[in-house]
Amino acid sequence: MGTVNLQSWLRLMAFDRGPHPAVAAAMGTVAPAGPTNEKSAPAGMISQMMSHEAAAFPRDTHRPSGTGNRIAPARPIGGWIKRGLDLAIALTALLLAAPIMVIIAIVLRATTGGSAIFAHRRVGFDGKPFDCYKFRTMVMNGQDVLAEHLARNPEAAAEWERCHKLRRDPRITFFGYILRKSSLDELPQLFNVLKGEMSCVGPRPIVADELPRYGEQVSDYLRVRPGLTGLWQVTGRSSTDYASRIALDSQYVRGWSIGTDLVILLRTVVAVMRFDQAS
Repeated sequence: MGTVNLQSWLRLMAFDRGPHPAVAAAMGTVAPAGPTNEKSAPAGMISQMMSHEAAAFPRDTHRPSGTGNRIAPARPIGGWIKRGLDLAIALTALLLAAPIMVIIAIVLRATTGGSAIFAHRRVGFDGKPFDCYKFRTMVMNGQDVLAEHLARNPEAAAEWERCHKLRRDPRITFFGYILRKSSLDELPQLFNVLKGEMSCVGPRPIVADELPRYGEQVSDYLRVRPGLTGLWQVTGRSSTDYASRIALDSQYVRGWSIGTDLVILLRTVVAVMRFDQAS
């Protein structure tokens, strides 16, 4: 797990953007050589808005060489309308959240002794890898702690295999628990939105190892920028298994509309205020 310090926020580093090998395998293509380097609304209402409004925003596609019959997106769904909304929301949110973000960073620095921000490589639009920013909520040796915990607890291992999450995660610190329950740990992802790596609304970013779990629906995930929030978050993410999460992601992508995004954003505000709906 890579880390970035507080000053790294403003550098907005440029990363290699070639597709991850796992993405290429899922799409049936050969990856180019080079480096590759973590709330509740009525689903029916959102689905209805999707069916009524999606036709107003046609999807532009092209057929890249080497992909056979698979159609790849020319650009993320939503085009400049969705991108404009992302920029407006991200800039406003950063201005409003700047004081609390500074306080969180100071507390994390003082209590953990490490960097306040960590960056984890995720899969973005069209399979391009990017570093997803979050406030640190886990112990420094989180991978070792997780491996030992799963080895000693078969039930936890089954839960991890099923959801790729743990209700009782031994890696999370006390302050990290508070950040997660309030979703404040995800505020640094506003920088990912500004960089064009994420959107305010979309499927949550996943790691390359999760791509095979999407099966034929992986193409839906790769057609959009990952989101700060999404349909999964506002339809009870804490009680939703991974297969249902994939189905919700696919439903969102195939029925996208700007109205759906606005509804999800409003419902996210409500969900964040309800700690029982947070991870």
